Amino acid sequence: MKNLLNKVRLASRITAGSFFMVAVMAAPHALAHDVAAERIKQLEQSLQAIQVELQRMKSESAQAAQKVKSIEQTATQTEQKVIGLEERKTELSGRVDPLSARIGSDITEKTHMLHFRGGFTHAMNQRNGSSIQSVVAPIGAQDQAGKDGWYVGAGIDWGLTRDMWGLMPKTTVFAELMFEYKQFGNSVQGNALANAPTMLVGAPQNPINVTVSQFTLTASPKIKFFEGSKIRPWIIPAGLAIHVMSPTSESITYLAPGIQFGAGVDYNIYKDFFIGIDGRYQLVNKTDGVNMSGMTAGGYVGIGF
Repeated sequence: MKNLLNKVRLASRITAGSFFMVAVMAAPHALAHDVAAERIKQLEQSLQAIQVELQRMKSESAQAAQKVKSIEQTATQTEQKVIGLEERKTELSGRVDPLSARIGSDITEKTHMLHFRGGFTHAMNQRNGSSIQSVVAPIGAQDQAGKDGWYVGAGIDWGLTRDMWGLMPKTTVFAELMFEYKQFGNSVQGNALANAPTMLVGAPQNPINVTVSQFTLTASPKIKFFEGSKIRPWIIPAGLAIHVMSPTSESITYLAPGIQFGAGVDYNIYKDFFIGIDGRYQLVNKTDGVNMSGMTAGGYVGIGF
């Protein structure tokens, strides 16, 4: 019995020893398996990250390719538009209006003009003066000039803007400086002061002829329409006028300011040469008993430069 118990104990020890040996031998294999699994997991995560990065790069590459394609399409469209514009320009050049085609040859686009004027003038009132009819010197012939007469003059137009400062295309605004001489009579019989010799020294009445005239200097804005056309109507909305009367008023005044209004039409006959007609009205306040308000109507010739 004792021997049997010893045998059992021995068998138990052998079995425990064997199990320990197996456990010791199996532990490194289990540990190695865990490390390998962790490495595999890390590799899988790295592969996933690489796949994500590759996908991002592929997407960016596709977007860049799309942008390049869009730029190429835009460049092609722009080139086509340029070609279309060139073709349209060529077509319009071939179909240009004959009137516009003559610009620079027989229609001037220059913005300066020298013009010479002449025609009929009419005064609103008859005039008295220091050497004709006079209430100051009511001696001798008391004659007056008529209301109608003639005038000559000249002026210059100086271009300021070709589109009325952006308000109206093909509408040129000029600064006009103009002077004119008017005559209402050159055989008006003088009073005692215009007598040969003067009646103030007791001489008999022997009147001499007196010329009744007027000199006018004006500065006005002139607005011309339809630039590029052979016919260009124009207006003067209002301008400054200075008038010199002869003979002087009874109080020996000879200057009077006023306002000028006018309208007319230019016609381009050849290159820089023009003819035209105009009408003007001079509004003048009564000065020392003399009212020089009046009008003119006539024609002119002009040279553009």
